[in-house]
Amino acid sequence: MSDWQTNLITDPDGIVDLIRHTKSIAVLGIKPESHGDQAAHYVPAHMRDAGYEIIPVPVYYPDVTEIFGTPVFRKLTDIGRPVDMVNVFRRPSDIDQHVDDIIAIKPKSVWFQLGIRNDQAAQKLAEAGIKVVQDRCLMVEERRVAR
Repeated sequence: MSDWQTNLITDPDGIVDLIRHTKSIAVLGIKPESHGDQAAHYVPAHMRDAGYEIIPVPVYYPDVTEIFGTPVFRKLTDIGRPVDMVNVFRRPSDIDQHVDDIIAIKPKSVWFQLGIRNDQAAQKLAEAGIKVVQDRCLMVEERRVAR
């Protein structure tokens, strides 16, 4: 596990590069259209509108079968194909239960949304070779990159 810290992305250039090399985003903790005023819905909606493929992975809402007209997956490991990024909308204390699944699907990156930081989980993911961004809004950063 040499130099895993290089996988912790904090600099603007690293964030730009990461976003530019992302096409598919599994959104862990996405909320359905009925919660359109919450970041866990409108951030992925923005990313979809910006041309990214959104793969919904809601944690709650067992009756919801589609978000944005796309079938939902109940676990990241159910997706069954590569994804570029896992965008996380979970409380920091709830992330640990998802780390093994994230590592199992081997995304290029994991993005913890604004206000979400879990250094222990970030280290495990970075040690597994996954780039990690913490405590930043993907929508805000994508808008900056799109300029």
